[in-house]
Amino acid sequence: MSREATAAGPVAARLSFLDRFLAVWILLAMGVGLGLGRLVPGLGDALAKVTVTGVSLPIALGLLVMMYPVLAKVRYDRLDTVTRDRRLLVPSLVLNWILGPAIMFALAWVFLPDLPEYRTGLIIVGLARCIAMVIIWNDLACGDREAAAVLVALNSVFQVLAFSALGWFYLSVLPGWLGLQSTGLNVSVWEIARSVLIFLGIPLAAGFLTRRLGEKAKGRAWYESKLIPRIGPFALYGLLFTIVLLFALQGDAITSKPLDVVRIALPLLVYFAVMWAGSMALGKAVGLDYPRATTLAFTAAGNNFELAIAVAIATFGASSGQALAGVVGPLIEVPVLIGLVYVALAARRFFPNSPESVGDSAACAEGAARV
Repeated sequence: MSREATAAGPVAARLSFLDRFLAVWILLAMGVGLGLGRLVPGLGDALAKVTVTGVSLPIALGLLVMMYPVLAKVRYDRLDTVTRDRRLLVPSLVLNWILGPAIMFALAWVFLPDLPEYRTGLIIVGLARCIAMVIIWNDLACGDREAAAVLVALNSVFQVLAFSALGWFYLSVLPGWLGLQSTGLNVSVWEIARSVLIFLGIPLAAGFLTRRLGEKAKGRAWYESKLIPRIGPFALYGLLFTIVLLFALQGDAITSKPLDVVRIALPLLVYFAVMWAGSMALGKAVGLDYPRATTLAFTAAGNNFELAIAVAIATFGASSGQALAGVVGPLIEVPVLIGLVYVALAARRFFPNSPESVGDSAACAEGAARV
C-alpha cells in the first residue's frame, strides 16, 4: 500500500464534516441555487441590482472570501523559484492565450452554428482566463500553490492587455476571414482591469499582508499551525456561498431551457477535458513534477467566469443568451473540475520521479480525503 493511501485514513479522520463531504456540499449548493432561482420570484433581478464590474455584489463578496484564505497560505518567499521555471511559464502562456481561445472558438462554431447568442457567450468564456476559483481546485489536487499564484497573476496581466483585442479578433475579424457571421464586443481595457483588480488584487493584497504581518508578529510556526487552520475553512464557505448565488442568478433561465443548457454544456465538457488532459500531458512531457504539472493543467482548463458573466451582462444584458452561456460555464466547470481533482490525484503514480509527489504524502492525502 502506498504512503499516500496509508496516510489518507488518519487525515480523513481529522477533517471536518464540511471538508470530508465537499463534493456533496458543492452539488447541494448548485441544487439550492437553482431551486432558489426557480422558486423565488425576482431573486435573480435582486441579486443583479447591486453590482461590482457587472457582477452581483453578494457574488463578488463570496468570491473575495473564497480566494483570501488560499492566497494567505501562499509562501511568497518562494515565488522566485516559479518565475525562473520557463518549462512552466512558457507552456502556460501558450495554452492560455493561444490554444485555449482558439479551441473554444472552434467548439462554439462546431456545436452551436445556429445559436449565435450562445456561441458568442461561449467564446467570451474562452477568452476569460482563470484568476479565481481555479486556486481552490489546484489546492485540493495538491498542486503547487506558489506556482498557481504566479500563473494567476500572469493571466491577470495578460487579461488586461489582451482580452479586448482577442474579443475583437475572435468575434469580428476571424469569422469574417472564414466567411462566418461576425459579432461585435465593446468592452474597455479599464473594465477588464477593474475586474482583475477587484477579484484578484484585493484578496492577493490581503493574503500577502496577512502572512507578512502574521509571521512578523508571531513567527512562521504560529502562522502555519494556528492562524491558517482558523481562516482556511472560509475558502470553502465562500465557495459554497458563491455557487448558491451564481446558480440562483439564472436559476429560472437554466431550468426553463434544459435543452439549451445541454447544447451549451456539450462544447464546455469537451473543452475542459481537452484542455486539462492536454495540459497535464504537456507538463509531464516537458519534465514538470506532479504539483506544477497539475497547476499547469488546472490554470489552463479553468476560466474566469465572473469576468465572462460581467462582460456578457454589460454588453448584451442580464437576460441575454450570452449571459446565460456565461452562467452555464460554472454550472459545468464546477462538477467537471471537481471530477478532475480525483483524476489528478490518481495521476500521481505517473510522476514517480517527482520529489513533491511522494515527499508530502500527508498534504496529498488531505486533498484526496477532501474530495
